[in-house]
Amino acid sequence: MKNYKLTLAIFTVAIVWGTTFLAIRVAVETIPAWFVAGIRQFLAAMIMMIILLYKKEFKWIGWKNLGYQLIFSTLMLIVANGMTTVAEEEVTSSLTSLISACSPIVVFLGSVAIGLQKFTLRTFFGVLLCFSGILFIFWDGLSDMANSDYRMGIIYLFIAIGGWASGTIFTKKLNIQSRNISLNLFYQFIFAGIVQLCFAFLFSESYNFENWSVKSISAMIYLAVFGSVAAFFAFHYALTRVSPVQVSILAYVNTIISIFLSWLILNEKISAKFISAAVLIIVGVFIINYNKELFKRKKIEKQSI
Repeated sequence: MKNYKLTLAIFTVAIVWGTTFLAIRVAVETIPAWFVAGIRQFLAAMIMMIILLYKKEFKWIGWKNLGYQLIFSTLMLIVANGMTTVAEEEVTSSLTSLISACSPIVVFLGSVAIGLQKFTLRTFFGVLLCFSGILFIFWDGLSDMANSDYRMGIIYLFIAIGGWASGTIFTKKLNIQSRNISLNLFYQFIFAGIVQLCFAFLFSESYNFENWSVKSISAMIYLAVFGSVAAFFAFHYALTRVSPVQVSILAYVNTIISIFLSWLILNEKISAKFISAAVLIIVGVFIINYNKELFKRKKIEKQSI
């Protein structure tokens, strides 16, 4: 197959990122959330460092670039990834993946607020569909909000969405072009890993290591090796072959895969209203992000980053 590498990269991103929420849910069954997040990022940093040393590309990136990487790391890894992991201690992986799928709405609304995008009738309809989906999610679940732990899980999840959206908008606003993504990612991973491990020892009520199950540890390692490193490389390889708009459609596939696996493996209840909510949110996000390039076969040149 002529484009087998591209096909493999796209399938890797779609499937691996689609399993991320499931793996987090399994990991936090016996391991405190901040340990899951911190060890995941720290292991990913070590893998990145080995790769960089092997390629003889490990070096200092300068204080200015380091500042940017620490901001990205704080928003997208510590806040977004970390709070999502904490949320999944109380919220099911299927619900987490579905609510997280709403993050493009926040990105869009934030971009409109600072003048990066325009609000049109089409995007208004997309936002309306997404919010209708959110209403469907909590239609039968308002009574669950009386549970303080569940309520905090939902709050943490929306904080995570806010962090991811802020990081995305920050990147768009500054339009920073990276010359070495792997090197920058190492600094992001190592900073997030250290901070989250500090949080783990500070905020975890109990971290008896002997209680950590093999299944949870395996899920955590999977998140580091595949969720953080392999999928990242596959994602950026895909970006060198097709447009970012085309790659963005994987977000919809990820959500569908995550919901299906949560039902299949974790026996999470997926009601008709939940499916309706998923359809409304996915269609709404698709409408908001629709671009004429989406279904065009367009190869973009590989850039030095």
